[in-house]
Amino acid sequence: MTRSIKDIQAVHPIIGMEIHVQLATQTKLLSRAPSTARPGADEADPNTMTDRVVLALPGALPVMNRRAVELSMLVGMALGCRLNQRTTWDRKSYFYPDLPKAYQTSQFGLPVCAEGVVEVPTMDESGFIDFAAPTNRVRLMRAHLEEDAGKLVHDDGDHSLVDLNRAGTPLLEIVSEPDMHSPEEAVAYGRYIRMVCKAIGATGGVMMRGHMRFEPNINCKLTLIDGSEVFTPVAEVKNLNSFRSLAGAVAYEIAEQPRRWVETGETHGPGMKATYGFDDEKQITVLQRSKEDALDYRFFPEPDLAPVVIDDKWMSDVRSRLPELPMAMMRRYIDKHGLSERDAQQIAESKSASGLFDGARTLAAESGVPESDADRQASILMIRSVAKAANDRGVPIGKLNLDSKRLAELVVMRHEGMVGAQSADQIVSMMCFCQDTPGTIAEREGLVMISDTGQLEAWCDEVIAEQQGMVEQIRGGKASAIGRLIGEVKKKSGGSADARLVKEILTKKIG
Repeated sequence: MTRSIKDIQAVHPIIGMEIHVQLATQTKLLSRAPSTARPGADEADPNTMTDRVVLALPGALPVMNRRAVELSMLVGMALGCRLNQRTTWDRKSYFYPDLPKAYQTSQFGLPVCAEGVVEVPTMDESGFIDFAAPTNRVRLMRAHLEEDAGKLVHDDGDHSLVDLNRAGTPLLEIVSEPDMHSPEEAVAYGRYIRMVCKAIGATGGVMMRGHMRFEPNINCKLTLIDGSEVFTPVAEVKNLNSFRSLAGAVAYEIAEQPRRWVETGETHGPGMKATYGFDDEKQITVLQRSKEDALDYRFFPEPDLAPVVIDDKWMSDVRSRLPELPMAMMRRYIDKHGLSERDAQQIAESKSASGLFDGARTLAAESGVPESDADRQASILMIRSVAKAANDRGVPIGKLNLDSKRLAELVVMRHEGMVGAQSADQIVSMMCFCQDTPGTIAEREGLVMISDTGQLEAWCDEVIAEQQGMVEQIRGGKASAIGRLIGEVKKKSGGSADARLVKEILTKKIG
């Protein structure tokens, strides 16, 4: 039968996803060897974060990591999953050089987290949420614990090197139903899962360190011109560690699969699933191997690990640690505290930023600042000054030497007009290197705003006398030119003149 691309009337993409979340534990899933999720792990020499269990030495027995189970429970609760109160462990058999025992300890029959549903918000290319747009309802099939494999380093020669530092690191694999239908929806889902997992402290979420890896499963329903429908084979694209790669891989497969069907005539069915890699430079997927079915893995119960029973008390204890989730926090910031949608999202997405903001605005309000201004000034500090300090140092906000009490004092100073916006940036930057209060720093560095009207009038008179040409332009109708005069007055004051008062004085004097 001769097929042509012209035979295809419509293409309907069908996308599910597996997301591997590296859990933020200090030790590995089945041993006390240090985990690659701990701080400083990137600097470790190859094969130094191992022990007898990781190396699968004879007689070495696994011991389950309680923290990994609890982080999995928290993720399941945050994503609306049903938790199994009895969860078991299985051996998934396959051989790779970076998996010394030739099987992976995973969960097949009874995972920690069973089915759930998430409402994924619509996002733009930068990840900002459109709160007015409808959400995409994505069903979750399961979220199960398993151990990671190691890493192969391919030399230019005819051999490869094995680094087992990552082997045994706990992963939570979150498996969705195929409820996404575009690259945009797939990326929004990935961003949303990352946002939630970071907010509850389940992972650092640093993509370049492999804290999260995306594996979309993509196929298409092709509607032909005769009204019939065919489904293309599923392509699973492995180990994507950026949203750009995720979008590119999904987009390429959606474009390529109709052409593959025209060329081969292959349709979805048993044994037809294939695994692909993604070439970031060429923005194409590359066939790796035909995909095994579950039977090929020869799952069977792990004899060396007892089932984990999650009783009501343990469930309740873990649930009590569940923080306010990002979407709820954003809505609170927008509805109650008057933040813009973008500012609310930028603060809510960082656990450290939201903690500093909530603490600073609360303490400032308790100090007598009206709540609306406390909210406004605290949010400006977070979005402008604190974010700038973090960017300048190349570290997350949580690594800055900042606390809510000192930020609240700075909010009070901004409310009272004691320091300007640029001075606030400088003060926050200096606070990162010391424990001094903002008031102490402002006094020491000469950043306190000068509001002495007598002194300000004297400087204004000098500037008016020196800038007669500019004054005449202002009197002639070029009102915006007054900004130049304000700048000249601030120069005379060493940057400490209150710009609002200066403008009032200049306006009055120029007439």
